[in-house]
Amino acid sequence: MRRLGRLGVVAGFGAVWVLLIAARLYHLQVSRYGHYTGKAERQQQRVVTLDPPRGTIYDAHGRELAVSVQVDSAYAVPPEIHDAAAVARALAGAVPGLDAAKLARQLGGDREFVWVARKLDPPVAARVRDLALPGIYFLPESKRYYPMGALAAQVLGYVGTDNHGLAGLELVYDREVAGKQGVRTVLRDAKRGTLVSPGLSFAEPEPGHDLYLTLDATVQHIVERELVRAVEARSAKRGSALFLDPKTGGVLAMASYPSFDPNDFGSYHEAERRNRAIMDVYEPGSTFKIVTAAAALDSGLIKADDVFDCEMGGITLFGIHIRDHKRYGRLSFAEVIAKSSNVGVIKAALRLGDQRLYHTIRGFGFGRLTGIDLPGESAGILHGVEHWGPLAKAYIAFGQGVSVTPLQLAAATAAVANGGTLLKPHVVAAVSRGELRVPRYPEPPVAGQPITAPTAAELTRLLEGVVTAGTGKSAAIAGYRVAGKTGTAQIPVRGGYLRGGYLPSFVGYAPADRAALVGVVAIAEPQGGEYYGGQVAAPVFSSIARQVLLYLGVHPERQPLVAWPGQTVMAGLTARTLAASVVPASSAGLDEVPTDGDDHAEEAGPDPVLWRGPAVTVAPAATPPPAPSGKGHSHAPF
Repeated sequence: MRRLGRLGVVAGFGAVWVLLIAARLYHLQVSRYGHYTGKAERQQQRVVTLDPPRGTIYDAHGRELAVSVQVDSAYAVPPEIHDAAAVARALAGAVPGLDAAKLARQLGGDREFVWVARKLDPPVAARVRDLALPGIYFLPESKRYYPMGALAAQVLGYVGTDNHGLAGLELVYDREVAGKQGVRTVLRDAKRGTLVSPGLSFAEPEPGHDLYLTLDATVQHIVERELVRAVEARSAKRGSALFLDPKTGGVLAMASYPSFDPNDFGSYHEAERRNRAIMDVYEPGSTFKIVTAAAALDSGLIKADDVFDCEMGGITLFGIHIRDHKRYGRLSFAEVIAKSSNVGVIKAALRLGDQRLYHTIRGFGFGRLTGIDLPGESAGILHGVEHWGPLAKAYIAFGQGVSVTPLQLAAATAAVANGGTLLKPHVVAAVSRGELRVPRYPEPPVAGQPITAPTAAELTRLLEGVVTAGTGKSAAIAGYRVAGKTGTAQIPVRGGYLRGGYLPSFVGYAPADRAALVGVVAIAEPQGGEYYGGQVAAPVFSSIARQVLLYLGVHPERQPLVAWPGQTVMAGLTARTLAASVVPASSAGLDEVPTDGDDHAEEAGPDPVLWRGPAVTVAPAATPPPAPSGKGHSHAPF
């Protein structure tokens, strides 16, 4: 009986033990099945998000400005790495900028997956592969690449490691260009190897839409090259230049100096990545006289031949004496604009009511955003007319007390060039939607009509006078009619203006009677003694515009030879100097081109360089040569 009792106890304990094991198995395999199978999957698998190829950005002629290329990204599986510090040191020696200490801590942790370095350049990826380190693997990813380097860098912007745009068009159009992310499952097998299995969850990344720009890479190259030359030649601090199509508002080129390479944007300072053409505001100086002249002419209160007494270089208003850059007496309004007389333009503004001048300024888009499709645009500064003091109108008339961006000034001048219509400037012409290319603006985007067409035509005539006989002579281009305005602004600082700090600029368009381009050039703080707009900025405009017009196929006008038989003329002279250039054939020489006899205002640069071509002797003819034809000023061939 005693033995049976002991057997019963043992059997009881055994039964309890079996029941406990069964309960535990039930708990693990039934109640907690989902939990543990999920944990196993998490240990064996890793879902990796893959960036899609961003859409390509093309220039106006289909040249690639930004593309996506496939590169390798390196990752680690820490459980497969036995010496985290050694592996981290080896990787840091192959990958520039990699923090070995930080990576060693990550590899020594309990994580199953660690990114080592994303989107490696091919030579760097090759060095990492050659290390043949245990637990280090690769996945293909998409990386942004800018094949033309620094060209249009501030316009295009750049993309971060997470494949999102951080600046420029890449930021503004990120939703369209970015595409849709893909996913890929990484599997660790029983031997702790890592592979990508086609049977696991997988979704291909979807590429983004493409952008087609109004910007022309060739024009952009010309503008950047000439801007760099000018800024560096003058030892200036910074500069900007932009050119628009006045018929559409499309940006042909937009450049800022200094610049950067978006392929390595992290190596540059914020100032180098800044798009100065739309972000920097400055007092426009005499270039703003275009707006004052537009208000004066459009009001009907002032005509081009109205005479103003410029009081020999100064005017006193409310006890404040405002000086001119030169002592002028009586000038017609056309001469006031050509010679850039502050006194003359102040007197013209005083004939206008405050509201009339303010309305015209606002109509040209100042004091508000243009709405260009680029980030960070500044609206400039234009105080409401109710806040104008007694001298505000006088100062604003010649470009002080108001701040603008180069883009605003270019857009306003384009309205004069195209007959009075203010257009919304833009950079993107179309966005691809699958096989379909959708234009952003099927028609030019009209933003207003600040002046009438007759006013625009008359103002163009006055602005041509600036280039032919005024302060903008160095903006002239042989064979083309050029209209524009110089400006020499002081740089404002707290409590006044920077001593010796100037910002010379020029805004203009060509050909004046059929404008194909309008451009602004502004160069800050040039050194060396020359700082007027006609000396510093106007020649840059001339050089850019001449090259771009020829590239666009806008041919120069040819000047018919006008001379009596037996006389010799220089083939490169304009009509204005043609009469003075007719010399006897026996005394003609290449170094005898006459110089311009106009007075040189302080702001004026050198006369336009005439083509010193060979002397041409006009043979006797049976009938006199025909009179010059064409409208306006005739010019020599380029």
